Amino acid sequence: MASVVEYKGLKAGYHCGYCDSEEGKASCGMWAHSMTVQDYQDLIDRGWRRSGKYVYKPVMNQTCCPQYTIRCRPLQFQPSKSHKKVLKKMLKFLAKGEISKGNCKDEPMEPTMEDAVAGDFALINKLDIQCDLKTLSDDLKESLESEEKKKAKSPKKEEWNELTQSQDMEEKLGSGEPSHSVKVHTVPQPGKGADLSKPPCRKAKEIRKERKRLKLMQQNPGGELESFQAQCQPSSLLPPKAKSNQPKSLEDLIFESLPENASHKLEVRLVPVSFEDPEFKSSFSQSFSLYVKYQMAIHQDPPDECGKTEFTRFLCSSPLEAENPPNGPDCGYGSFHQQYWLDGKIIAVGVIDILPYCVSSVYLYYDPDYSFLSLGVYSALREIAFTRQLHENTPQLSYYYMGFYIHSCPKMKYKGQYRPSDLLCPETYVWVPIEQCLPSLENSKYCRFNQDPEAVDEGRSKKPDRLQVFYKKTIMPYGVYKRQQRDPSEEAAVLQYASLVGQACSERMLLFRS
Repeated sequence: MASVVEYKGLKAGYHCGYCDSEEGKASCGMWAHSMTVQDYQDLIDRGWRRSGKYVYKPVMNQTCCPQYTIRCRPLQFQPSKSHKKVLKKMLKFLAKGEISKGNCKDEPMEPTMEDAVAGDFALINKLDIQCDLKTLSDDLKESLESEEKKKAKSPKKEEWNELTQSQDMEEKLGSGEPSHSVKVHTVPQPGKGADLSKPPCRKAKEIRKERKRLKLMQQNPGGELESFQAQCQPSSLLPPKAKSNQPKSLEDLIFESLPENASHKLEVRLVPVSFEDPEFKSSFSQSFSLYVKYQMAIHQDPPDECGKTEFTRFLCSSPLEAENPPNGPDCGYGSFHQQYWLDGKIIAVGVIDILPYCVSSVYLYYDPDYSFLSLGVYSALREIAFTRQLHENTPQLSYYYMGFYIHSCPKMKYKGQYRPSDLLCPETYVWVPIEQCLPSLENSKYCRFNQDPEAVDEGRSKKPDRLQVFYKKTIMPYGVYKRQQRDPSEEAAVLQYASLVGQACSERMLLFRS
């Protein structure tokens, strides 16, 4: 199904949670009724970001605290000294129950920096979501229903209820039961989420062995088989390793084997964000209680601001349509909760989107009682390792997006510590290594990172008449739609939308107009 969006336009002059300016913030936004993972991938590569179903883009040269999209390159990632400390601290805690006292001075990404990986979202949830959503007309409902019927499958009534009642969102989601519009196909058996603390499934493993064998044959035509067989043997059959000077990899540090009598057991489960998924449903109330505890302790939210409605709207309702193509990862694409279970209870949840080229971190909430484990940093490192794991099966999936980097806000600068990483140029939408961007950011909050003065936005809207509009039960190109319009402000709004989403998305996504 095509992405269906309702453009809300510019929202300027409102309170900024980063610098506390009363009216310095400016962003453009749209309500996404549904969205394909490819469209969202292309949007985040143009500086957009989602909070629940609201997708927004800061007006970079106008907003008080410019928010630059940041991505880490997991394939080249090397954990820093402070990252290793966090991973060792977790291993000590799991093995012996040891709790380290106090924060290390050289550990800048501690929970005192709010929750790592997307501390900004608590603020943005409050700021950007409060948009006056118009209900989608019956035209859209009828038209999309007939489209679905053509595909020989009639849609579920709940899907249309969700689309047509966005105005009554609060009443509707108050029960914590959103509509069943997200169709998720998952590999894990019902009631059993993918346990990421166990090795990947056999199929993927076989593929990787084969790849490794071919690679070794290219590198070492003589002794390849010997070394390959050694790698395939269980570790107990291998001779003890001599101490090598090779630094431990991220995976070595995360998955170091624990003693039989370990004090604690940590299990990481990947659960699709869908009330049709048995595991998501069965863990919902525990996950929600954890969210409330976290929001009240870490962000000082009053109880009425972190109810089931808010939780469902921000973290359990996603516009992304789950997809499971044969060349994609085993878990499929879409929105997921990565749950950290310690001794049978959830102590942290990382909300992530798995997209064609990246894992995108949306939010993290954790049990404040376990702040000593630096769960913000720990979860970011696990998500980087998870991206590397997905890459083995799906080679194009090779980046980890950490949301926005805000150089002018000290609390948000920690994201730059996950190297190598790139920032998105706000004018040409090319990625530039962060080291090249920092000197400019020291001089000015807003910067064009692309050093080529001739460079332009290659994905810009060049043919707005080809933009797809959804109007009066009909999908039509903008060229046809504009002939029916008298209002000059309508053209300005549509062209602004086209310039922000770019040509490719404007031709694929349906822009709903009433």
